[in-house]
Amino acid sequence: MQSLFGKLADGTPIHSWALENGGTRLRVLDYGGIVRSLEIPDREGRLANVSLGFGTLEEYVEKTPYFGALIGRYGNRLGAGRYTLDGETHQADVNDGPNSLHGGAEGFDRRVWDVEPFAQGPDVGLRLSRTSPDGEMGHPGTLAVRVTYTLTADGGWRIDYEATTDRPTVVNLTNHVYWNLAGEGSGSVAAHELSIAAARYTPVGPGLIPTGELAEVTDTPFDFRTAKEIGRDLRVADPQLLHGQGYDHNWVLDKGVTEEPVPVAFLRDPASGRTLGVATTEPGLQFYSGNFLDGTLTGPGGRVYRQGDALCLETQHFPDSPNRPSFPSTTLRPGETYRSTTVHTFGV
Repeated sequence: MQSLFGKLADGTPIHSWALENGGTRLRVLDYGGIVRSLEIPDREGRLANVSLGFGTLEEYVEKTPYFGALIGRYGNRLGAGRYTLDGETHQADVNDGPNSLHGGAEGFDRRVWDVEPFAQGPDVGLRLSRTSPDGEMGHPGTLAVRVTYTLTADGGWRIDYEATTDRPTVVNLTNHVYWNLAGEGSGSVAAHELSIAAARYTPVGPGLIPTGELAEVTDTPFDFRTAKEIGRDLRVADPQLLHGQGYDHNWVLDKGVTEEPVPVAFLRDPASGRTLGVATTEPGLQFYSGNFLDGTLTGPGGRVYRQGDALCLETQHFPDSPNRPSFPSTTLRPGETYRSTTVHTFGV
């Protein structure tokens, strides 16, 4: 279940943890909570890894595409890395041009997590935990975080996030798996069919920071309310697609924030028959079409990753929410518990 994957420059050992249940195989690193691989069967029962990644620890450390990573403290972007909370301005680490992305240059994806395996009834999983000290990457408050990865009896992958703080802060946790249901390294996902239960999305300006508008998807390339091929409208001359070099936007989920996970997206690869359903408690979904994969990265199977060779479906609160009072709040205060759940179901 546990094996040595490598060592960091300071000698810290990094382990790979293996889980299997209901026909799904999952391998996770204690470095960054990274999903190293996730294998599911196709319509013929053949297993393939449907998550992009690297073959060595050194590549995960030296390169930062966030393959399979646990993201925090603040997933997605903060404009200028700056926000004001209770009258006090905080400057987060800036690592994406003028903005802060996915928690900064040393976010949760680059930290070593404590891992505890468990079995509960028919389910198996891993509990990942760490304490983010006050001021880490510019964010206030000592944040105690626990993230639980569960493989259910039917082969689903559930993620439960929890966090508490000793000082008012902002929190937005997610996971950054790059999906290719045909198998990692198999080429473009343009023929994958995607549906998203959202009538609105958040348009962006330069740097992919939301403008604050909640725009209708009707008659735009952003309408995925009925399943369509990802590549169908990808080359439409829409200003929003030019900003992101494709899709890299937050969809405003129709359901809003919910106590229990509600289905919000469905992905299908016609070639293999594999399907992925996403349910979440979160109000937003960042759909990223792999636009910045540029042929400089090689996967564990020895194949080069090029633009559009995978996609991400990151459940979240909206980007730059601390600077947008009209967006659902990401503020966490002492005495409160941040909770979020996302469930991935696989089929053919």
